[in-house]
Amino acid sequence: MPRDKIIDYLIVGSGLFGSVFAHEMKKNGKKCLVIDKRKHIGGNVYTENTNGINVHKYGPHIFHTNSKKIWDYVNKFAEFNNYRYKPLVSYKGKLYSFPINLLTFHQLWGIQSPSELSERLEKEKINFKTPKNFEEYVLSKVGKNIYEVFFKGYTQKQWGVNPSELPSSIIKRIPIRYNYDDNYYFHKYQGIPIGGYTGIIENMLNGIPSKLGVDYFCLSKGFIDDFKKIIFTGKIDEFYNYKYGELDYRSLRFESEFLKINDFQGTAGVNYTELEIPYTRIIEHKHFEFGDNRNFTIITKEYPQKGDKQNIPYYPINNLQNARIYRKYKMLADNEESIIFGGRLAEYKYYDMHQVIASALKAVKKEIKNAK
Repeated sequence: MPRDKIIDYLIVGSGLFGSVFAHEMKKNGKKCLVIDKRKHIGGNVYTENTNGINVHKYGPHIFHTNSKKIWDYVNKFAEFNNYRYKPLVSYKGKLYSFPINLLTFHQLWGIQSPSELSERLEKEKINFKTPKNFEEYVLSKVGKNIYEVFFKGYTQKQWGVNPSELPSSIIKRIPIRYNYDDNYYFHKYQGIPIGGYTGIIENMLNGIPSKLGVDYFCLSKGFIDDFKKIIFTGKIDEFYNYKYGELDYRSLRFESEFLKINDFQGTAGVNYTELEIPYTRIIEHKHFEFGDNRNFTIITKEYPQKGDKQNIPYYPINNLQNARIYRKYKMLADNEESIIFGGRLAEYKYYDMHQVIASALKAVKKEIKNAK
């Protein structure tokens, strides 16, 4: 005779999806245990306070959304500042405003009005009736000069292949602004939690037991059998032991430096778009919280790399081949009665933070409904 399950949910992963799910289920009287194979909570949004500077350990995270519901939700766990991400682009020793806006075109071509810009872009565009790849798509929209300064080298570094080998679907639109708006995101609500993202996760998981440094795939069957359901936020292909093959990812390597100067680059992010420079950007963390007068700073260089089994996966490569593989895993997942898959890795989607939270809340709503 099978024994009774002891705990309602084993939540694999303490990132946003797992933490939101755990928090909401605790509110509904359910017992949860959160595990994470890393030695800290928070997944990729984890921030580490280093001498008073909140360092984004796995790349910068700026919260942005148009959903008041999601904005109000995250503000229950932390106070947000009013930070707006306005990176710069460095190309061959010159700096350009980014995203591409009227100031960018003034810096490049001396353009001063939207009408001038429209005329110039029409001359720059290269006619491809049906662009077959990323390179042709960008050239058809903005021409060779913009493509080489902002897209060619950066894209090849980021994805590890020549842009001519990438599908045009990777870039859904070219962010060209005919005004001087240099705010990276269009969303109404934007900011960074004062004190860093780790505090948000700590507040979400308050009162919920967590075990860190625990790999789900090293757990015994007897341990797993103590739980009624599993919430899995890791790689869906790994969960099924790569039955249909491995899904492709891009990863990142981070190199951080402590510098005994007040300010290194005067802004949070500078993208380096030349192929000859191996990193894609430099982040200066103090500027996410508007800097300070300390006589030191911390910068991080980001180096893209292949997302193999040894490297943390960050970006799903959503091409046709991976879509076919994922659909097979999704069919298996849809037939699971005691497992819920959620988050960027488990759903193989390039989610932003607000989308992960929305997905978690949707899963919670469905779970509560099914339990009635």
